[in-house]
Amino acid sequence: MNSLAPVPALPFVVGLCLAFSTYAGTIVGVVTAKGRAEAEQLGGKYDSRKFKFAEKVNYNELKDFVVYVDEAPASAPKPPEKPVQIVTQKDATFRPHVLPVLVGTTVEWPNRDEIYHNVFSISEAKEFDLGLYKSDDNAKKTVLFDKPGRVDIFCSIHKEMHCIVLALETPYFAATDARNRYVITNVPAGVYKLKAWHERVPSQVKQVTVPADGEVRVDFTLGFANKQ
Repeated sequence: MNSLAPVPALPFVVGLCLAFSTYAGTIVGVVTAKGRAEAEQLGGKYDSRKFKFAEKVNYNELKDFVVYVDEAPASAPKPPEKPVQIVTQKDATFRPHVLPVLVGTTVEWPNRDEIYHNVFSISEAKEFDLGLYKSDDNAKKTVLFDKPGRVDIFCSIHKEMHCIVLALETPYFAATDARNRYVITNVPAGVYKLKAWHERVPSQVKQVTVPADGEVRVDFTLGFANKQ
Protein backbone atom coordinates (compact mmCIF):
# COMPACT_ATOMS: atom_id res chain seq x y z
CA MET A 1 0.00 0.00 0.00
CA ASN A 2 1.36 3.38 -0.94
CA SER A 3 0.40 5.00 2.34
CA LEU A 4 2.28 7.66 4.19
CA ALA A 5 4.55 6.66 7.07
CA PRO A 6 2.87 7.04 10.47
CA VAL A 7 3.52 10.38 12.17
CA PRO A 8 4.57 10.09 15.81
CA ALA A 9 2.02 11.54 18.19
CA LEU A 10 3.02 14.82 19.86
CA PRO A 11 1.81 15.29 23.43
CA PHE A 12 0.28 18.54 24.54
CA VAL A 13 -0.95 19.65 27.92
CA VAL A 14 -4.36 21.09 28.62
CA GLY A 15 -4.39 22.01 32.31
CA LEU A 16 -3.14 18.83 33.98
CA CYS A 17 -4.38 16.53 31.14
CA LEU A 18 -2.10 14.91 28.56
CA ALA A 19 -3.65 14.16 25.18
CA PHE A 20 -2.37 12.63 21.94
CA SER A 21 -3.34 13.19 18.33
CA THR A 22 -4.83 10.15 16.57
CA TYR A 23 -3.72 11.19 13.06
CA ALA A 24 -6.80 9.83 11.32
CA GLY A 25 -9.17 11.54 8.93
CA THR A 26 -12.59 11.11 7.36
CA ILE A 27 -13.50 10.47 3.71
CA VAL A 28 -16.87 11.82 2.55
CA GLY A 29 -18.62 12.16 -0.78
CA VAL A 30 -21.52 11.36 -3.08
CA VAL A 31 -21.82 8.56 -5.63
CA THR A 32 -23.99 8.81 -8.74
CA ALA A 33 -24.33 6.86 -11.98
CA LYS A 34 -24.66 7.85 -15.62
CA GLY A 35 -25.45 5.88 -18.78
CA ARG A 36 -24.47 6.40 -22.41
CA ALA A 37 -26.14 9.44 -23.91
CA GLU A 38 -27.32 7.57 -27.01
CA ALA A 39 -29.06 4.94 -24.87
CA GLU A 40 -31.24 7.60 -23.28
CA GLN A 41 -32.87 8.28 -26.64
CA LEU A 42 -33.68 4.71 -27.62
CA GLY A 43 -37.25 4.25 -28.78
CA GLY A 44 -38.68 2.19 -31.61
CA LYS A 45 -39.37 -1.36 -30.56
CA TYR A 46 -38.91 -0.48 -26.90
CA ASP A 47 -42.27 1.27 -27.11
CA SER A 48 -44.06 -1.78 -28.51
CA ARG A 49 -46.16 -4.21 -26.51
CA LYS A 50 -43.72 -7.00 -27.37
CA PHE A 51 -40.86 -5.39 -25.43
CA LYS A 52 -42.75 -3.47 -22.77
CA PHE A 53 -41.33 -5.92 -20.21
CA ALA A 54 -37.77 -4.87 -21.12
CA GLU A 55 -37.46 -2.07 -18.60
CA LYS A 56 -34.36 0.06 -19.03
CA VAL A 57 -32.11 1.04 -16.14
CA ASN A 58 -32.75 4.52 -14.80
CA TYR A 59 -29.25 5.52 -13.74
CA ASN A 60 -30.53 8.52 -11.82
CA GLU A 61 -32.40 6.18 -9.48
CA LEU A 62 -29.60 3.72 -8.72
CA LYS A 63 -28.91 3.20 -5.02
CA ASP A 64 -26.87 0.82 -2.86
CA PHE A 65 -23.38 1.99 -3.76
CA VAL A 66 -20.42 0.89 -1.62
CA VAL A 67 -17.18 2.86 -1.23
CA TYR A 68 -14.08 1.31 0.31
CA VAL A 69 -10.29 1.54 0.54
CA ASP A 70 -9.21 -0.93 -2.15
CA GLU A 71 -6.04 -2.11 -0.43
CA ALA A 72 -5.67 -4.97 2.01
CA PRO A 73 -3.98 -3.91 5.24
CA ALA A 74 -0.39 -5.01 5.84
CA SER A 75 -1.59 -7.10 8.77
CA ALA A 76 -4.89 -8.81 9.39
CA PRO A 77 -7.50 -6.27 10.51
CA LYS A 78 -8.96 -6.39 13.97
CA PRO A 79 -12.20 -8.33 14.44
CA PRO A 80 -15.29 -6.45 13.25
CA GLU A 81 -16.63 -3.79 15.62
CA LYS A 82 -20.06 -5.24 14.85
CA PRO A 83 -19.35 -8.99 14.59
CA VAL A 84 -23.02 -9.74 13.83
CA GLN A 85 -25.06 -8.01 11.12
CA ILE A 86 -28.69 -8.66 10.14
CA VAL A 87 -30.45 -9.05 6.80
CA THR A 88 -34.20 -9.43 7.29
CA GLN A 89 -36.70 -11.09 4.98
CA LYS A 90 -39.81 -8.92 4.92
CA ASP A 91 -42.52 -8.64 2.24
CA ALA A 92 -40.55 -11.20 0.23
CA THR A 93 -37.57 -8.83 0.08
CA PHE A 94 -34.09 -8.96 1.58
CA ARG A 95 -33.32 -5.80 3.58
CA PRO A 96 -30.80 -4.31 3.02
CA HIS A 97 -30.26 -5.28 -0.59
CA VAL A 98 -26.48 -4.74 -0.35
CA LEU A 99 -24.52 -5.28 2.86
CA PRO A 100 -20.76 -4.56 3.02
CA VAL A 101 -19.01 -6.36 5.89
CA LEU A 102 -15.51 -6.98 7.14
CA VAL A 103 -14.26 -10.54 6.64
CA GLY A 104 -15.02 -12.45 9.83
CA THR A 105 -18.53 -11.00 10.22
CA THR A 106 -21.53 -13.23 10.93
CA VAL A 107 -24.87 -12.35 9.30
CA GLU A 108 -28.24 -13.37 10.74
CA TRP A 109 -31.18 -14.02 8.38
CA PRO A 110 -34.48 -13.65 10.30
CA ASN A 111 -37.72 -14.32 8.43
CA ARG A 112 -40.28 -11.60 9.24
CA ASP A 113 -42.94 -12.95 6.86
CA GLU A 114 -45.70 -15.46 7.58
CA ILE A 115 -44.57 -17.63 4.69
CA TYR A 116 -41.61 -19.89 4.11
CA HIS A 117 -38.34 -18.52 2.78
CA ASN A 118 -35.02 -20.09 1.92
CA VAL A 119 -31.61 -18.39 1.99
CA PHE A 120 -28.84 -19.83 -0.16
CA SER A 121 -25.80 -18.94 -2.24
CA ILE A 122 -23.56 -20.75 -4.69
CA SER A 123 -20.99 -17.94 -4.84
CA GLU A 124 -17.33 -18.89 -4.81
CA ALA A 125 -16.62 -16.69 -1.79
CA LYS A 126 -19.33 -18.42 0.27
CA GLU A 127 -21.62 -21.34 -0.56
CA PHE A 128 -24.43 -22.21 1.85
CA ASP A 129 -28.09 -23.23 2.15
CA LEU A 130 -30.13 -22.44 5.25
CA GLY A 131 -33.12 -24.52 4.15
CA LEU A 132 -36.80 -23.59 4.47
CA TYR A 133 -38.04 -21.77 7.56
CA LYS A 134 -40.83 -19.45 8.73
CA SER A 135 -40.99 -16.55 11.15
CA ASP A 136 -41.97 -18.83 14.05
CA ASP A 137 -38.74 -20.83 13.73
CA ASN A 138 -36.84 -20.03 16.93
CA ALA A 139 -33.49 -21.31 15.68
CA LYS A 140 -31.16 -18.52 14.57
CA LYS A 141 -30.05 -18.80 10.95
CA THR A 142 -26.54 -17.42 10.61
CA VAL A 143 -23.64 -17.45 8.14
CA LEU A 144 -20.02 -16.55 8.81
CA PHE A 145 -18.38 -14.67 5.91
CA ASP A 146 -14.77 -15.79 6.32
CA LYS A 147 -13.46 -15.07 2.79
CA PRO A 148 -13.35 -11.83 0.79
CA GLY A 149 -15.57 -11.43 -2.26
CA ARG A 150 -19.06 -10.81 -3.58
CA VAL A 151 -21.70 -13.24 -2.37
CA ASP A 152 -25.05 -13.28 -4.21
CA ILE A 153 -27.89 -14.64 -2.07
CA PHE A 154 -31.29 -15.88 -3.23
CA CYS A 155 -34.49 -17.54 -2.04
CA SER A 156 -35.27 -20.81 -3.83
CA ILE A 157 -39.02 -20.14 -3.63
CA HIS A 158 -39.29 -16.49 -4.67
CA LYS A 159 -37.32 -15.59 -7.81
CA GLU A 160 -37.29 -11.83 -7.16
CA MET A 161 -35.56 -12.22 -3.81
CA HIS A 162 -31.88 -11.36 -4.19
CA CYS A 163 -29.30 -9.54 -2.12
CA ILE A 164 -25.52 -9.19 -1.99
CA VAL A 165 -23.04 -9.44 0.86
CA LEU A 166 -19.75 -7.76 -0.05
CA ALA A 167 -17.08 -9.24 2.24
CA LEU A 168 -14.06 -6.91 2.40
CA GLU A 169 -10.54 -7.25 3.78
CA THR A 170 -10.46 -3.60 4.85
CA PRO A 171 -12.36 -2.06 7.77
CA TYR A 172 -12.57 1.26 5.89
CA PHE A 173 -15.81 1.14 3.94
CA ALA A 174 -19.32 2.57 3.84
CA ALA A 175 -22.63 2.02 2.08
CA THR A 176 -24.36 5.09 0.68
CA ASP A 177 -27.48 6.48 2.32
CA ALA A 178 -30.81 7.38 0.70
CA ARG A 179 -29.20 10.47 -0.89
CA ASN A 180 -26.18 8.48 -2.13
CA ARG A 181 -23.84 10.05 0.42
CA TYR A 182 -21.13 8.10 2.24
CA VAL A 183 -18.83 8.67 5.21
CA ILE A 184 -15.75 6.60 6.11
CA THR A 185 -14.31 7.58 9.49
CA ASN A 186 -11.06 7.00 11.37
CA VAL A 187 -8.93 6.31 8.30
CA PRO A 188 -5.20 6.57 9.17
CA ALA A 189 -3.47 9.46 7.40
CA GLY A 190 -1.96 8.37 4.10
CA VAL A 191 -2.46 7.89 0.36
CA TYR A 192 -4.93 5.20 -0.72
CA LYS A 193 -6.84 3.77 -3.64
CA LEU A 194 -10.53 4.44 -3.03
CA LYS A 195 -13.07 2.32 -4.92
CA ALA A 196 -16.75 2.98 -5.58
CA TRP A 197 -18.78 -0.15 -6.40
CA HIS A 198 -22.25 -0.98 -7.68
CA GLU A 199 -23.68 -4.30 -8.81
CA ARG A 200 -24.97 -2.99 -12.16
CA VAL A 201 -22.25 -0.66 -13.47
CA PRO A 202 -18.43 -0.61 -13.73
CA SER A 203 -16.55 0.39 -10.60
CA GLN A 204 -14.30 3.43 -10.36
CA VAL A 205 -11.04 3.90 -8.45
CA LYS A 206 -9.54 7.23 -7.38
CA GLN A 207 -6.48 8.12 -5.38
CA VAL A 208 -7.16 9.92 -2.12
CA THR A 209 -4.85 11.57 0.39
CA VAL A 210 -6.35 11.28 3.84
CA PRO A 211 -5.33 14.10 6.20
CA ALA A 212 -4.09 13.58 9.75
CA ASP A 213 -7.18 15.46 10.93
CA GLY A 214 -10.40 16.64 9.33
CA GLU A 215 -12.00 15.31 6.17
CA VAL A 216 -11.42 14.96 2.46
CA ARG A 217 -14.18 14.81 -0.17
CA VAL A 218 -14.18 12.34 -3.05
CA ASP A 219 -17.21 12.14 -5.38
CA PHE A 220 -17.78 9.41 -7.96
CA THR A 221 -19.85 9.08 -11.14
CA LEU A 222 -20.11 5.44 -12.20
CA GLY A 223 -21.42 4.04 -15.46
CA PHE A 224 -20.72 3.71 -19.15
CA ALA A 225 -20.76 7.36 -20.21
CA ASN A 226 -16.99 7.43 -20.79
CA LYS A 227 -16.63 3.83 -21.97
CA GLN A 228 -15.83 3.07 -25.59
